[in-house]
Amino acid sequence: MSWSDSGTAVAVPATEARADTPPERVEGGVLNRRRGAVATVVMLVLALVWLFPLVWAVLNSFRSYEYTQANGYLSLGGWTFDNYEQAWRQGNFSQYFVNSLYITVPAVLLTLFLSSLVAFVLARFSFRFNLALLGFFLAANLLPPQALLIPVFRMFREIPLPLWMSDSGSMLSSYWALILVNTAFQIGFCTFVLSNYMKTIPKEVYESAQIDGAGVWRQYWQLTMPLVRPALAALATLQVTWIYNEFFWATVLIQDFDKLPVTSGLNNLRGQFFTDTNLVAAGSVLVALPVLVVFFALQKQFVSGLTLGATKG
Repeated sequence: MSWSDSGTAVAVPATEARADTPPERVEGGVLNRRRGAVATVVMLVLALVWLFPLVWAVLNSFRSYEYTQANGYLSLGGWTFDNYEQAWRQGNFSQYFVNSLYITVPAVLLTLFLSSLVAFVLARFSFRFNLALLGFFLAANLLPPQALLIPVFRMFREIPLPLWMSDSGSMLSSYWALILVNTAFQIGFCTFVLSNYMKTIPKEVYESAQIDGAGVWRQYWQLTMPLVRPALAALATLQVTWIYNEFFWATVLIQDFDKLPVTSGLNNLRGQFFTDTNLVAAGSVLVALPVLVVFFALQKQFVSGLTLGATKG
């Protein structure tokens, strides 16, 4: 509706009335579709760059070294399962997998338990040094492991242990050394994640539990821990990956070759004068299998823990 020069009202079509107004951006419009196509192409390229070494290593693990040397790695053929059998036998993986189990499982459980205790205190109670305590636990993640190599080595060498706990009579060259050092380095990150997760729990829940007579331990164990299971599952997946794949401290603190974790067993696949890369690829695939099993077993909880807080309402 508009007014003419004579003062009479003149009806104007709606399309003409909106001719001067800019078009609204509609969800899924031209601009959004163009950006989505570019993002899809970029993500596809990144995925291919990321997956190519993994796929190539898996393919070469099923090929004989003699065939690839004669025909090149860009050829196809020479398929065999002998690399896996030889890698398992030559790498002594049966023993090293057990060693990694002795190290990884206690370290992950101890890390999650201690970090959940600290995180519960930081999230549940407000006191003067709350942030300072969190920063203290995060400080271990700011120091490079190489800077602590000599002090930790000397400290573990001087700490005595009974012979039934360590054949060397000290913390050095024992499973306990790797369990404690991995726990010390990972507890800060887990505390940070769990404390932020626990802060999302309404305080009214704890007030109701306190009215019902629940003490601090009961609030932690029976109320908080069931609510943070997605975060614990996500952290457990990450911690298993990091501690299982840890190589630096195992090389420094373990002097008995029979106690080395499985990542160190890959060194046994190297030859004196040359290295069979196909054999190493087969050994790497064997080493990666337990981590993949853990990830797919906890995949649902892992994704749930990562996406908490992404949406509201």
